Amino acid sequence: MQISSKVLDTAVEQLSSLPGVGRRSALRLALHLLQRDELEIHDFAQSIIDLKLKVLYCDNCGNIADQKTCDICLNPNRNSKIVCIVEDIRDVIAIEATGAFKGKYHVLGGVISPMDGVGPSDLNIERLIERSSNKEIEEVIFALSPTMEGDTTNFYLFKKLKNFDLLVTTLSRGVSVGAELHYADELSLGRSISQRQKYDQ
Repeated sequence: MQISSKVLDTAVEQLSSLPGVGRRSALRLALHLLQRDELEIHDFAQSIIDLKLKVLYCDNCGNIADQKTCDICLNPNRNSKIVCIVEDIRDVIAIEATGAFKGKYHVLGGVISPMDGVGPSDLNIERLIERSSNKEIEEVIFALSPTMEGDTTNFYLFKKLKNFDLLVTTLSRGVSVGAELHYADELSLGRSISQRQKYDQ
């Protein structure tokens, strides 16, 4: 694809580096941005810069936040005795969209996957162990995707948590085996949380 402007070509190259955005779609987006006024473009660019520089990760649970502790952890109306363990931020967003869960979260930042070089030390597990040793927590919910990597991570965490006085549950299998959790529809995901069952290794 020949582009007569090097500036436009650079913008297309950057946009096409985003997941799911091909070069043709990137060109369409870049041409659309070119038509917007300068102030809108400035605000757009600033929001991307702020995304990288200002978004933090909650010291308590690993969720995204604008301060050291996320709004969910700070919310006194959430049940701090129930902690839902998820792979990443997308899963928090998916579960929150169901309105079925009123506890708090723990974001691992991935799952154990030796094929991808991801081991337990690469995940937010130590903080989970610290939180689980707190006697205020009564239940830990495994809400990882029902994939081989998710199941492996569940088993590893169960072994780490079994010495604590905790109820360990997992989502019911309303979420299809092998599917990514954040792609599940809200109804199925909501039912999976409400009908969670005791984790059986």
